[in-house]
Amino acid sequence: MPARTSRLLRLTVASAVALGVGTSTALAAPADVGAPGIGDPYYKNYGNGGYDVGHYGINVAYDPSSDLLTGTTTITATATQDLRRFNLDFVLKASAVTVNGAPARFSASSHELTVTPATPVTSGGAMTIVVTYAGVPSKVSDNGIRPWVKTADGAVAVGEPEIAAWWYPSNDHPRDKATFDVRATVPKGVEALSNGLVKRITYGKTTDTWVWRSAKPQATYLTFLAVGQFDVTQGTSASGLPWINAVASNGGQEGTYAKADLARTPEVIDWHTRAWGKYPFEATGGVAPAADFGFALENQTRPVYTRGFWRNGPNIYVVVHEQGHQWYGDGVSVHNWKDIWLNEGFATFTTWYWSETHGEGTGQQILQEVYGIPATDAFWSTVIGDPGAGNEFDGAVYDRGAATLQALRNRIGDPAFFQVMRTWAAKHRYGNAQIADFIALAERVSGQDLGRFFHHWLYTGTKPAATAENGLDGVSPTAARVAAPKSLDKIRAVQQVELSARH
Repeated sequence: MPARTSRLLRLTVASAVALGVGTSTALAAPADVGAPGIGDPYYKNYGNGGYDVGHYGINVAYDPSSDLLTGTTTITATATQDLRRFNLDFVLKASAVTVNGAPARFSASSHELTVTPATPVTSGGAMTIVVTYAGVPSKVSDNGIRPWVKTADGAVAVGEPEIAAWWYPSNDHPRDKATFDVRATVPKGVEALSNGLVKRITYGKTTDTWVWRSAKPQATYLTFLAVGQFDVTQGTSASGLPWINAVASNGGQEGTYAKADLARTPEVIDWHTRAWGKYPFEATGGVAPAADFGFALENQTRPVYTRGFWRNGPNIYVVVHEQGHQWYGDGVSVHNWKDIWLNEGFATFTTWYWSETHGEGTGQQILQEVYGIPATDAFWSTVIGDPGAGNEFDGAVYDRGAATLQALRNRIGDPAFFQVMRTWAAKHRYGNAQIADFIALAERVSGQDLGRFFHHWLYTGTKPAATAENGLDGVSPTAARVAAPKSLDKIRAVQQVELSARH
C-alpha cells in the first residue's frame, strides 16, 4: 500500500532485535499514567500505553455537502496498569468523554486526547470509554498530514499509517488490534462502505444507516469508511466466502475495468489460499471510489483502490498485491513500523508468484530483472529491514523486498520456502511479528544459518553479491534480459502509480 498516507510500492540481525521495542518499553510515564506512545521507535506518539482495546463501536454521521462528520465512539478495553490518566489518538474536536459511565476530564494536543477518569482504573480493570465529537476532517492537519480524501460525492477515510485519528479516537497502532462495528449514517441514496460484513441497512426518509462488523482482530489503520455513489455487487464464492465489491457509479472507463478486475477477487483469494494457507477473515471484496488519491490500501477484508490503477486498462496485479496483504500485513501485522518489509516485500512477492503460476514470467526471471539495477543506483542504498521513519514505502522495500524472498526461495528450496511462508501466516495470524521472528522461523525450517544472507539482503545499503546460494551465480549485474517477463511492465505499472503520488 502507501507512504505516510499513500503507498503500493525502498545493521544487522542483532540490531533488528535491539530495535524491537515492545509495549513494556513504551514512552516513560508515571506508574499510574498511560504512556502517550506505544513504544514504536519511528513514531513516538503513535498508539498509547496502559490499556488494550478489545472492541470499537464507531457511530458516525457524515454530510458530503459540508464534509462535516459527527460521531460517538465506544471503546471497550482492559487496563494493563493502574490508570489515573491515559491517552487516545485523535485530531477532531471532542465535546464529551465518559469512562465507565462517569464524565471524564479531557484535553487535546497534537494527535493526542488526554483523558482523566473520574475514578482511576486499576490494572486488569474493564474500561468503557465513550467519546462524542465532530469536525470537518479534510480541514484538519496534523504535522502537515491530511489523509482524509474528499470526493465529488463523498469521502474516503483511507491511509497508512495515519487515518484513524481523523474519524474515530483509538489506540492507533497495529500492535493493538480489536474487533469493530462501524455504523455510518449518510444522506438517503448514498452508500457507506466499510470492513467485514454488512449487518443491516436502515432506510429512512432523509438518511440511510449502514452497519458493518469486523469479527476478527483488525488494526486501526486498516479500518476504513467510503461514502458516495457506488454500484455495489455481492455474492458468495465457490468456496463459500461472502464478497462485496463497490465501484463508483461515475467511474467512467476506469470504473468499467475496475469492476471486471474486482469481480475476479474470489478467484484471486482462492489462488492465495492454495499458496499461503487458510484465508484469515470472514469476507472479501474491494472498493474503487471515483477519486485519485494515488495508492491502494489493503483494508482488512476489502482493499480500497485509487482509480488511477485502471487508467490504462485492466490491472489484476494490483488486486493480487492488495489481497496478498490479507495474509501478510493484515492477518500478520508488523510489531513496529520498521518491520514494514514483512508487509510490502511479501505482498509484492505474491505478484511475482502469480506471474509465475499464470505463465507471465517466473519469480527467478523477475529477480534477475531487479538484480539488473546498477549497484550505484539509490535503489540499493535503502536498508529495507530498517528504512527509517517516512521511508516505509520506498520502492526498494517492495522490489528489493520481494527479491529477498525469491533469493531465499533459491537458497532453501521450494519445499522449505513454502513451508516457511505458510507457517508464518498461520503462526502469527491475528497477531504481530518482527523481522527477527521471520529469520528465526526460516532458519528453523530450513536447518540453515541464514544470518549472513539476511544481513546482506535486508540490513546493508549495498547490492548483494551474485552468488549461487542466491540463485544469481553467473548472472551479469548489467546484462539486459533477452526477453523480459510479460508481467514486468504490469507489476511496475502498479508501483508507478504510487511512486508518482509520493514524489
